[in-house]
Amino acid sequence: MNSDNFTLCEKIVSSSYVRQGSQARRSHEQLIRHLLEQGKCPEEGWNESTIELFLNELAVMDSNNFLGNCGVGEREGRVASSLVARRHYRLIHGIGRSGDIAAVQPKAAGSSLLNKLTNSLVLDILKLSGVRSVTSCFVVPLATGMSLTLCFLTLRYQRPKARYIIWPRIDQKSCFKSMITAGFKPVVVENTLEGDELRTDLEAVERKIEEFGAESILCVHSTTSCFAPRVPDRLEELAIICAKYNIPHIVNNAYGVQSSKCMHLIQQGARVGRIDAFVQSLDKNFMVPVGGAIIAGFNESFMKEISEMYPGRASASPSLDVLITLLTLGASGYKKLLAERKEMYSFLAQELKILAEEHGERLLHTPHNPISLAMSLDGLQAENDEAVTQLGSMLFTRQVSGARVIPLGKELTVSGHTFRGFTSHSEAYPCPYLNAASAMGIVREDVKLCIRRLDKCLKMLRKEGSAARSTSLTPSTGKRTPLLESKG
Repeated sequence: MNSDNFTLCEKIVSSSYVRQGSQARRSHEQLIRHLLEQGKCPEEGWNESTIELFLNELAVMDSNNFLGNCGVGEREGRVASSLVARRHYRLIHGIGRSGDIAAVQPKAAGSSLLNKLTNSLVLDILKLSGVRSVTSCFVVPLATGMSLTLCFLTLRYQRPKARYIIWPRIDQKSCFKSMITAGFKPVVVENTLEGDELRTDLEAVERKIEEFGAESILCVHSTTSCFAPRVPDRLEELAIICAKYNIPHIVNNAYGVQSSKCMHLIQQGARVGRIDAFVQSLDKNFMVPVGGAIIAGFNESFMKEISEMYPGRASASPSLDVLITLLTLGASGYKKLLAERKEMYSFLAQELKILAEEHGERLLHTPHNPISLAMSLDGLQAENDEAVTQLGSMLFTRQVSGARVIPLGKELTVSGHTFRGFTSHSEAYPCPYLNAASAMGIVREDVKLCIRRLDKCLKMLRKEGSAARSTSLTPSTGKRTPLLESKG
């Protein structure tokens, strides 16, 4: 209510009570005013009543919520289900216009304001997380793979002769298919084994550039966040190579915002060489539903080109989700989550190391990977060739999600390219292993339960292996007799 309405309220209810209510309302409005003035994530999170007040204020600015609105067009923000309308806070028009996802929508001042504010808050968080020189970003209602595709399609018009993308191998289908979908041919560069770690082969990258010619290469497509024993690409060195040959550089930073090390690599790469854009997922880094990503970069004009490449309007749901989340957490809440994740990484590493030693395995030494860990499964494979694969299904049925079991020798063809040793990021990694990650939102109980269930599964499989080895031929009949039974 405005001041006139509060004055009228004093004729109905005691003026002292109304003044208290008015002051309470001003407290909410003060927070909203600071947000609009600064365009940054508030240091302290808001409560739900302030967030809902703000969203309702935005919603009444959209034409579908105007009292007496008469809509005679084909897109008037009509929604059949009131449940759907409430789910979206009646912000129905989406974001952008047909020619630019970042453009203001005339029918939807509130939704457009939401879009601009969300991009501004996300930019603030990217800077807070370590990429201090980033100049522009926007939320796009696409997951990471399609967002990468959008970047490649934008580069197509800058480099019309380009056919290839140089790609240090990372065994994740969507980032490989993002290049295929954009109409380019990935040039897969195998990683080099350094100790237990799989690292970027810089010499091979440069050889490929010289082999195909710089003009025929659209970009180098590198990766930060990845599953151990693969570690983040050598971004600084790749950025220098890209600057040397005047080749664009797109970074897949899928879940790297939560890692200060990944963000530092991007910051340093942009400082010493060339990084044109980096793409990160909303769900992994901000704990919101799947369906959105952030495209960010150091050149505002290139970011504008990407936003203009998006065809049509877009869903506002990912922007709304991340705006609500950041207003709830505040900058201090987000920083707390980052610190807790880092702490849980150390705890997970410690617990996995102890468990590995108890079972005659070892925690692979991958100090350059700040999120993912890997434990060898050599001994388990020696017990039984099928045990490694069986372990993965056992963990899944015991509700251990996210743990990946990587056997040796898996082969897979994706969009015409055959990957040998698929999921291990290498044609011939020396041992099978198990992955676990310390990602945003993980808590000690998750780690403890995982270790307890993993320990139980390993014991069961080893018991079965011992039973199999104990099976012998009886001299009298030649029949196999199990000396030990196991229920698995």
